[in-house]
Amino acid sequence: MIRIHTTGLVVAALLAASPLLAEAPQVNLQIKTRAFEPAQVHVPAGIKIRLVIHNADSAPAEFESYDLSREVVVPGGGDSVVYIGPLDAGSYKFFNDFYPASTGTVIAAPASTLSPPHD
Repeated sequence: MIRIHTTGLVVAALLAASPLLAEAPQVNLQIKTRAFEPAQVHVPAGIKIRLVIHNADSAPAEFESYDLSREVVVPGGGDSVVYIGPLDAGSYKFFNDFYPASTGTVIAAPASTLSPPHD
């Protein structure tokens, strides 16, 4: 009987994939008094982004974007995470589906044109 030890293969596969498992850069967005702050979120094009949405209001909100193909409910006083990208350079609209007058835009641009974040 031939035995194959798969532990080494699994470890090798995980090590090979480790650059792919690196943490995505984080961008923070807040909902306060039903409005998104900031209303324009600048991100580097071509990079996957971890968008953390904090709802400072007591009522739930829904981050929704047809352009980004994302939709998530953010509980009152809570946080939700949405991964976006990698995006082509351009503008991507989003809104609060529970209060559609509240809107914002993700603006993806080449990293060389963006200033450092002020978080």
